Amino acid sequence: MGYDFMAPLMFAGLVVFLLIGYPVAFSLAFTGLAFGLLGIELGMLEPALLQALPERVLGIMGNSTLLAIPFFTLMGLILERSGMAEDLLDTIGQVFGSIRGGIAYAVVFVGALLAATTGVVAASVLAMGLISLPVMMRYGYSNRLSTGVIAASGTLAQIIPPSLVLIVLADQMGTSVGDMYEGALFPGLGLAAAYAVWVFIVSLVKPHAAPGCPPEMRTLHGSQLALRVLTSMVPPLVLIFLVLGTIFLGVATPTEGGGMGATGALILALVKRKLSWKLLREAVESTATMTSFVMFILVGSTVFSLVFRGVDGDLWVERLLLHVPGGALGFLIVVNVMIFLLAFFLDYFEIAFIMVPLLTPVAQKLGIDLIWFGVLLAVNMQTSFLHPPFGFALFYLRSVAPPSVRTGDIYWGAVPFVVIQVLMVATVIAFPGLVTGNVTAAAAIQGTGLEELQRQLGAPSESPQQGQGDIGSEVERALRGGK
Repeated sequence: MGYDFMAPLMFAGLVVFLLIGYPVAFSLAFTGLAFGLLGIELGMLEPALLQALPERVLGIMGNSTLLAIPFFTLMGLILERSGMAEDLLDTIGQVFGSIRGGIAYAVVFVGALLAATTGVVAASVLAMGLISLPVMMRYGYSNRLSTGVIAASGTLAQIIPPSLVLIVLADQMGTSVGDMYEGALFPGLGLAAAYAVWVFIVSLVKPHAAPGCPPEMRTLHGSQLALRVLTSMVPPLVLIFLVLGTIFLGVATPTEGGGMGATGALILALVKRKLSWKLLREAVESTATMTSFVMFILVGSTVFSLVFRGVDGDLWVERLLLHVPGGALGFLIVVNVMIFLLAFFLDYFEIAFIMVPLLTPVAQKLGIDLIWFGVLLAVNMQTSFLHPPFGFALFYLRSVAPPSVRTGDIYWGAVPFVVIQVLMVATVIAFPGLVTGNVTAAAAIQGTGLEELQRQLGAPSESPQQGQGDIGSEVERALRGGK
């Protein structure tokens, strides 16, 4: 008797639990255990299969790469609560205020800067919603443009390193977090530039929707403004280099970079005299909540994937996707449409833990570069924050927006930015060099540093064809985080 029905039935069972509304982590774990026991009862699975679960869970707990998640989360929460976002928005608003749409440009700029320092979408959206939305409304900005640009700029924290989802994707795909960060840099900055272009278009077509600010708002002039820009910009830029620069140069692993970032955030808060026991306790509690959320989903997805592979679910998915017309391009189109639709109902962590382990083997068989594929999925999954009606960025903004801003305005304001993100997905597919070129350039820089380190260690020089398994390979693995 064949058991080909088990894999699709198991997947359908998971979908049913998710639609009913059960928590994702428990839905994954229960579906995996239930079908595991059913498979044992039918004689399809060996009981020894489930004995592998404790070892897998311990493997998750011992995964040093995942330590970057609490570090970056803590860093972002401390920076958000220490007032850095408020200082940046006020300062950049002073610089761009006289330009039509100036505050909207400031929101995009600060959103990109916060993304590169915090990596937490909720912190960015809430901070900019609380600070900039009242100002934009006061000076006559359109509600739709105001809410759309705030929500979209906040989601840049998902794609611009040190994004948490890139860490999760790298872990699920078995690739280097550093490479994923390098590959995502240009698409992330490209999205920020595209948002600014949209603001410019709106300011031309509908000048009343994005007016310039009156002179009375611009309280800083001349040397005062130059000094304010310097004092507001230098600390986050130093922190960005401390975190991302060391990772890109191969000096630190993402986990070590996250640790330095969290320490740097504490120092900045201390210097600004904002560090208090209350701030630290709230940041640590929120970090523990976020980390527990991620780890529970990861444990649940491990249970599900173990049993799903036991019933040959991976082969079932592989047969479905390898026979899609159009080869690799057809596979990419189908996968991106599927991820886009799933983003209406699931958030990015859930998509990453459920779908990515199933898609990665197929992508490998089709010869698709996994770093490029991961960044492509990350750009697509970013839409999960902006999809009406379940986008989390829209919920975050709704929680801090005044009653005069209707929920419909928030939803409609997000639509143009969802379109921009879809266009970026198409751009990454059409021009893979946006991702792979940056990874190659970073590898060349790291290679130069590797040669210098080899000379200092007294290692013999070698040609590119040599050195497999020798000290050069060991040093390179150490510099790239053991990958």
